[in-house]
Amino acid sequence: MKAVIQRVLSANLKVDGKLISEIDKGYVIFLGVKKGDTKENADYFIKKIPTLRICEDENGKINRSIVDTNGEILLVSQFTLYANTSHGNRPDFLEAESPDKANELYEYVLEGLLKQNLVVKKGVFGADMKISQINDGPFTVILEK
Repeated sequence: MKAVIQRVLSANLKVDGKLISEIDKGYVIFLGVKKGDTKENADYFIKKIPTLRICEDENGKINRSIVDTNGEILLVSQFTLYANTSHGNRPDFLEAESPDKANELYEYVLEGLLKQNLVVKKGVFGADMKISQINDGPFTVILEK
């Protein structure tokens, strides 16, 4: 499992021109599920994301979590995080989990984060989503398990 976490001032997600989700200050998280990932992998992300200290404190130091800052999360499923570009010019996605299993783990992570009293919005699994975001920093980290 892999997550690309981008700290943002705001973000919104649209499908077919219709606003689906919108957040203020917080994280846009692109979540990729690899073949063989399990709920145990997902539990790592559910535990790590709320406590990850990548937000600034009152002194401008990177010392606060999304919980500390009352930030919001936009969680987006992103199978292309497992693109293999090592051969030729067209990536393959053979490492990405099947859509049914990937969606199951994506929803599991979503529910796990919601249970921690975080504000979490989501995308539309498998849809052609248009995401606008104002990055803060920019500050981007990658989590893998």
